[in-house]
Amino acid sequence: MSRTDAGGATEPPEHWRYGRHLEALAGARGAGAEAEAVAVVLRDPDPVMAESAVVTHLDRRAARLLADDGFPAWAQAMTGVLAGRAFPERRLREWALLKAITRGEPWSAAELVGASDWCQRTAAQLLTSYEALGLLATDARTRRVRNAAAGRLSRRTAAAASG
Repeated sequence: MSRTDAGGATEPPEHWRYGRHLEALAGARGAGAEAEAVAVVLRDPDPVMAESAVVTHLDRRAARLLADDGFPAWAQAMTGVLAGRAFPERRLREWALLKAITRGEPWSAAELVGASDWCQRTAAQLLTSYEALGLLATDARTRRVRNAAAGRLSRRTAAAASG
């Protein structure tokens, strides 16, 4: 079933379902309700669209929880419902890596160097860890990430020297 917008254009059903899924995911309160909402979305007949909606939700939610003590419980709840879904599982693992680096918890250089381009770009933009930025400045897969990390590292070094 398609919908027609105010201009008369037909919107494919997966587009409006995607929006409805994002609304339902954003409205879920509590780890259990959120996990159930993710499970419902993942039962959509269009698995690519469903996983895309879930990953968009994971990105929004994880970014808010990155420095929060509730991240581990949330991530654990999500792990159960994402089982067998490679793309959302990887994105959640990469958010957990970013969280570990942000919080000064143990993390692996090999994991950061082997992370997706998305994760490396996000790390170069968000992280303040000298060690992680230095690693990305030298070993990131793309020149864009290497340059971004090197720039952030030099600005942090300059700010520390002047402050």
